[in-house]
Amino acid sequence: MEKIKRRGERINAHLARAGIASRREADAAIAAGLVFINGRRAKLGDRVGPADKVEVRGAAKEKYYVAYHKPIGIVTHSPRENEQAIADVFHFRASLSPMGRLDKDSHGLIILTNDGRVTGRLLDADEGHEKEYYVRVDKVVRPGFLNKLSEGITLEDGLKTKPARTKRMGERSFSIVLTEGRRHEIRRMCAAFDYRVLELCRTRIMDIRLGNLKPGEGRELVPTEQLRFLNKLGL
Repeated sequence: MEKIKRRGERINAHLARAGIASRREADAAIAAGLVFINGRRAKLGDRVGPADKVEVRGAAKEKYYVAYHKPIGIVTHSPRENEQAIADVFHFRASLSPMGRLDKDSHGLIILTNDGRVTGRLLDADEGHEKEYYVRVDKVVRPGFLNKLSEGITLEDGLKTKPARTKRMGERSFSIVLTEGRRHEIRRMCAAFDYRVLELCRTRIMDIRLGNLKPGEGRELVPTEQLRFLNKLGL
């Protein structure tokens, strides 16, 4: 039996695609009676087409974007017993969530926000958003090692890393710019050549830099940073 094609897309998906709210935020706004379709108050599950007029009325939740220096020993998500997450050690006037991960033994820049639209766009590997890291290892950094990392290597699980940019910073340190974020990727890349990572610090996400932030400190993005950040994410 031929399936009946339903008109348009769900209203929460429409609002997310338009960059107005995440799907979860859209559902909350619909439940609160703030979303209207052609002048009619929307219901959860409503669908809209190109000819429909969609409005969100009422005050929108103020959105915050914070650059935070995650210290070593703090986890970004799902702390286990006797572990602390960012929310346990950094307090802000609104509830914020970390975008992405930075492993417990690493430190450096992570973006905190209450804007649910950001997550998928920032973490989508196909978008090629740059993340830069400072890496200190246990022995002399050889040019051939950096060249291999730059070309992309096959990890122990068979997956090949994307090409990266590398630069020697000192006898036993280098910087690397990635456009993907596999779990423990840099540590695994180094281990493939018998290098052990002694320090790993994320120094940049897109155009946002860690700068002089000390571990545990955070700062709101200035308006020009915020505008550039959101524009590059298509928001």
